[in-house]
Amino acid sequence: MVEKFNVKITPFDLIRTIHVYLPDGYLLNNDRYPVMYMFDGHNLFYDEDATYGKSWGLREFMDNYDKPLIIVGIECNHSGNERLNEYCPYDIKNGYFGPITGKGKQLMDWLISELKPMIDKKYRTYPFRECTGIAGSSMGGLMALYTVIKYNQYFSKAACISPAISLCMKELKLELNDQEISSDTRVYFSFGKKEVYNVDKTLKNILVFNDYFIRLGASCYILIAENGEHNEASWQKENIVYLNYLWK
Repeated sequence: MVEKFNVKITPFDLIRTIHVYLPDGYLLNNDRYPVMYMFDGHNLFYDEDATYGKSWGLREFMDNYDKPLIIVGIECNHSGNERLNEYCPYDIKNGYFGPITGKGKQLMDWLISELKPMIDKKYRTYPFRECTGIAGSSMGGLMALYTVIKYNQYFSKAACISPAISLCMKELKLELNDQEISSDTRVYFSFGKKEVYNVDKTLKNILVFNDYFIRLGASCYILIAENGEHNEASWQKENIVYLNYLWK
């Protein structure tokens, strides 16, 4: 079952749709559930909601999955380049997409101070960090990595799928040096061979963070999808992989 409701993102003074998947049987029991927050919520569950007409198929997948979770999908800003601004934590002057005014920190501060408490009150969640994850693809994958670093006290798991980390490698590495990472942190990385120009360079960038987490005693997994492309159809194939890894 997927519910939708609108919320106000206070720092941006904008109304945004939240897509919430509730496990099969949620209405029939009093159980509590872990929570995965995911970016680009409109692309997760139904093809008719997805930007390009193809979703991750997560509603059908989760209905048949043996690990019940609540998934909270946060719809992106569909206005011009505002998705890039909201899904980047830093100002970028000369990036691949041109200049970016990073609003990612504001978005995550809002998620932690307003959205998460709302979700924990509205639904039967396990609210503590050990049962809270974050996930996204592309710019959302970048935000997932940033979040598990910057806000590790709230999120113990992250799926960084096709993450756009090359935009801000320097800033992310500095962020790592400033934060404490718990040894129970689990991070999933992935990219497809058909979506990158240089497989070795892409892997090298990911290994910077993978190796850092490992040195701190955390756990990481890297998937290089042989035929993976930069689209929802490819990311849908990873549902079983990242969910099994993060929620062991």
